[in-house]
Order: sequence, then C-alpha cells, then structure tokens
Amino acid sequence: MSKRLENKNIVVTAAGQGIGRATAIAFHNEGANVIATDINDKTLKTLNKEYPNIKEHKKIDIFINNAGISGPNTKVWSYPIDEWHKVIDLDLNAVFYCCKAIVPHMIKNNYGRIVNIASIAGKEGNPNASAYSSAKAAVIGFTKSLGKELADKNIAVNCVTPVAAKTRIFDQMSQEHIDYMLSKIPRNRFAKVQELASLVSWLVSEENSFSTGAIFDLSGGRATY
Repeated sequence: MSKRLENKNIVVTAAGQGIGRATAIAFHNEGANVIATDINDKTLKTLNKEYPNIKEHKKIDIFINNAGISGPNTKVWSYPIDEWHKVIDLDLNAVFYCCKAIVPHMIKNNYGRIVNIASIAGKEGNPNASAYSSAKAAVIGFTKSLGKELADKNIAVNCVTPVAAKTRIFDQMSQEHIDYMLSKIPRNRFAKVQELASLVSWLVSEENSFSTGAIFDLSGGRATY
C-alpha cells in the first residue's frame, strides 16, 4: 500500500520539538523525505538519528512554516519594543522570507504545498499577547494573499489556527496566561500535537488538490469564525 507523501521532499521549520517534531514524524511515516530545521541543534540531531530519512534534498515539494515564539505576557503600554520586534520578525517576517525564497522553485517545478502555522490568537486576539496575536493575524492575511496569487498553479497555500498545545512554548508564558487560554476552549483541554500533525498531513497531500488560501480551525470549539 502506497503512502500518500511517498518521495515528497518536505521542509519543516522548528522541527526539533513540539508541533514541528510531531509533524516531521507524521510525514516520515507517510513516506516523505523530511528536511528538518531547528535552532536547537541537539534536539534536531536526536530527531535525525531516530528517523534517518530526515536529511538534505535539492528539490522542495512542501514547506511548513512552523517556527514561532510567544513573547512576553504583558499589556500593550508596557510591552518592550525590542520584544515586539522579535515576535514580529520570527512569527510573521520569517514566514514571508521563507515563502519568498521557496515559491519560485515550486513555480518552476509546477508543484507545491505550503502550510503556515498560525494560531487561534490571530483570529480572536489574546489579551497580554498583542505581538503574538498581531503576527498570527497577519499570517492569516498573508496566507490568503499568497494562495490567491498562486491559485492558477499547482501550488496550494493554506493555514491552520490551533489553540495552544502543551509544548515548550508554555515555558515562555505566564501561568495566568496558560490558564486563560484553557478557560476559552469548550473541549476543556489543549490540542495534541499529533492532532495538528494529522491535519497538516492531509493539507500537504495530493488529496488536497483544491483548497488554497484557506484557514483551518483546530481550536476545540473556541473559534467564533
């Protein structure tokens, strides 16, 4: 039985842990060649050792923009300007930089799948997380724009907006903010990284030949639109 991502070359950013790691492993299990990147070299080496087909490849079929930080939990009027720039640079600008570099290759190959990992915060806005909420809202708008620009090509660009999952990003948040996020989820639990990986695996597969510029909710009932 063939696997739906067999022989596809996939880049996953921030693949050393959390959502990125779960997604990289899901792709591996679907037969893909995974190009995993992460600022944490130690966790990346562990991943590469466990899954030996995670290595370098010349052609990129699929790109997952997953890297991000939460930034401090504080009010807008006390938000440090340098911290604001850090969040915007990684959570938004890096998505633009990666797509700007990758898309020409996909156009040349007449094939591509891009998934940008945003957040429910980009839809609803979390208090005490203005930079993160703003960046993720912008990723949603960026996805819609790029999806329309590439709609006449065999390239799909989509976005997912999950609630938080219990990963190391929680280490960057206050307990008060974590409790707030949980209180807003009707399912009364955080998302599981495997659930997000399953959704993304479908989005990048041949089965998804039509949807582009779309936003896929994974919020446990929190999303209001």
